[in-house]
Amino acid sequence: MSLASVTAFFATHAPDIAIERYATSTATVALAAQALGVAPGQIAKTLSLRLDDEVVLLVARGDARLDNRKYKERFGQKAKLLNLDEVEIETGHPVGGVCPFGLARPLRVFCDVSLRAFGEVFPAAGAPDAAVRITPERLAVLTHAEWVDVAQDVAVTA
Repeated sequence: MSLASVTAFFATHAPDIAIERYATSTATVALAAQALGVAPGQIAKTLSLRLDDEVVLLVARGDARLDNRKYKERFGQKAKLLNLDEVEIETGHPVGGVCPFGLARPLRVFCDVSLRAFGEVFPAAGAPDAAVRITPERLAVLTHAEWVDVAQDVAVTA
């Protein structure tokens, strides 16, 4: 379902966005950055979290880590990632291909402000060898995401 559901999502909501497939895996931030030839921060990683009795998605820059204090202040609880075996059941996407598009069922999506450091980001597209190129703002609009600030500040090296 996954790649097909993402393809259908973009065909309906953003036909100008093409899903790109790669000869190598893009299942991790490091692999994706290497395959796409971009900085790890430009990879938009999607985390699957449990918030009370609800599953939510959080999209953040690839080199960011959750800031536990910020997360707890925003959501009122500690971050709880889904178990690997739950991810595909809840999202419809396999681990390594999780994205906020073409989900198995509607889930609330949050975008971390860390994504705004880039003009374009590259979230997965439903398979561990697929991604899309998109602006952070358009990603948020297409997924009806709410902007949050829950990632640690990323040190910029020059």
